[in-house]
Amino acid sequence: MDLPLPSFYEPSAVGTLFIERGAVVAAEATSYRDKWGIAPAAEDTLRIAAFGIDCQVGFCHPQASLFVPGAVEDMRRAVEWLYTNLRHLTTLYFSLDTHGVYQIFHPAWWADADGVHPPPFTPISVADVRSGRWRAVHHQAEALEYCEKLEESGKYVLTVWPYHTLLGGTSHALMPAVMEAALFHALCRRQQTHIETKGSHPLTESYSVLAPEVRELGGASVGGFNNELYQALLDHDRVYVFGEASSHCVLSTLTDMLDRVTIEDPSLARKIYILADASSPVTPPPLDPLPPSLDFPALAAAALARFEAAGMNVVLTSDTVL
Repeated sequence: MDLPLPSFYEPSAVGTLFIERGAVVAAEATSYRDKWGIAPAAEDTLRIAAFGIDCQVGFCHPQASLFVPGAVEDMRRAVEWLYTNLRHLTTLYFSLDTHGVYQIFHPAWWADADGVHPPPFTPISVADVRSGRWRAVHHQAEALEYCEKLEESGKYVLTVWPYHTLLGGTSHALMPAVMEAALFHALCRRQQTHIETKGSHPLTESYSVLAPEVRELGGASVGGFNNELYQALLDHDRVYVFGEASSHCVLSTLTDMLDRVTIEDPSLARKIYILADASSPVTPPPLDPLPPSLDFPALAAAALARFEAAGMNVVLTSDTVL
């Protein structure tokens, strides 16, 4: 039986900004836990993780610079799923995309011959860098090598993004409604929420929560695989994945998970459940013709089919958990 939504939850507020109401959430959590007989997470025999990827203001608020269309509805479905399945969810994990101003994908990193920075959503190819159309303001050799390795990987062409999820800014935080759901779960199930930051190295993108897009530049490491987080997730019997965006951070994280389980034990893919209606793709840039590498909705759809074919479970928030 699904649990009822707590009285403080307001569906219409999911896409808005407010300070999380710690005292209000805590007061209801105590009575809710007792009324519905919510056991501590430590007593779970079937251990289920909920893994929310970048459920942040920077991607989920309509006024944010990198708002993902559909994200408000995604978060509403995800939050209500967290509440109604609270007794089954052992541990909540959330990633936070975490950036500074000077990073390789922000406008300040690049300039043309006149010193003008590229506008957001400008693709920067290896050819652009070699021709001097765009010149890195910092670490020029590493920036060229980064573009080369990124294109060689076949994943993306480097895209200049608007300044987003800056550490210390409002856009870095979890959406307040998501934060309240995490707090409510922690108090009801007596289980700490795990928050994982990623993306702070200036010389590489980190779409995946588990590893950066490029791991070595100039013979030096710029990041590696997060084995600790991976093991913590896979120590559960199921891992439900949701968040933003299905074309980027969710896609890349699931790809890294699939690559690792394929090496270790392909049957582990069956542990992973993708909440398909709680994640949306980034809108592609207004280019005509649109290169396939920038057709983000198509990339997300193809990846979802690939994950399902590999054994991952594609489900909806309306599906029964147990």
